Amino acid sequence: MFGWTDHDQGRVVALHNGVRRVQPAQFERLRGYWEALRDGGALPARAAVDPRGFADLLESSLLIERIAPGMARIRLAGMGLSDLLGMDLRGMPLSALILPESRDPVSVHLEQVFAGPRIAALTLEAARGIGRPALTARLLLLPLVSNGGTVDRALGCLVTEGKVGRAPRRFGLASCEVTEVADYVAPAPLGTAQAVSTPHAPLTGFAEPPAPFDRPANGRPNLRVIPGGGLPRT
Repeated sequence: MFGWTDHDQGRVVALHNGVRRVQPAQFERLRGYWEALRDGGALPARAAVDPRGFADLLESSLLIERIAPGMARIRLAGMGLSDLLGMDLRGMPLSALILPESRDPVSVHLEQVFAGPRIAALTLEAARGIGRPALTARLLLLPLVSNGGTVDRALGCLVTEGKVGRAPRRFGLASCEVTEVADYVAPAPLGTAQAVSTPHAPLTGFAEPPAPFDRPANGRPNLRVIPGGGLPRT
């Protein structure tokens, strides 16, 4: 689906009013990058995502992490998306962009992305008011596999149409298209294969800073037990 009738055999499982919408060009480019990272039907690994591969989309891209069923937080977001809430979106729940009355249905579609796994394309409409003109958005979510082999990340693209106006702007769900991942092969159980890690040169923008765990060079722990339960003298 998603307008790719020549090779995509995904099945639409949720479609508003039976109308198939034309997807933005940004979606096609990001999904093409995502598909290129797939190996033998597997989902792309988070560690393999290199923002240089979709540099022209960074302003509208985001990376989310599943934190509970139907819930996700934004780990990374393009600077172009910060105007929607008037602040940096990193670390915020994805639901911060959604109006309260639409959070439950969006949560259902979000869980389909991770548990399916599936690909979701949401059509959103912002609430209007004084200083807040008509504004619509399209959100694409593509599932990713973490180093632990769990489908708990998603690469996204949020494309808006209209003037942002006065922040914050939150959206209601107008429709959603959910498709199965074609030729999907589930990852091997944890422990049967080593996690994939793709090193890259230092990156900016969409790249996450590394968080290595360094063991002391002498192999000894940094903490030690003091006989008698007291604290060492200084």
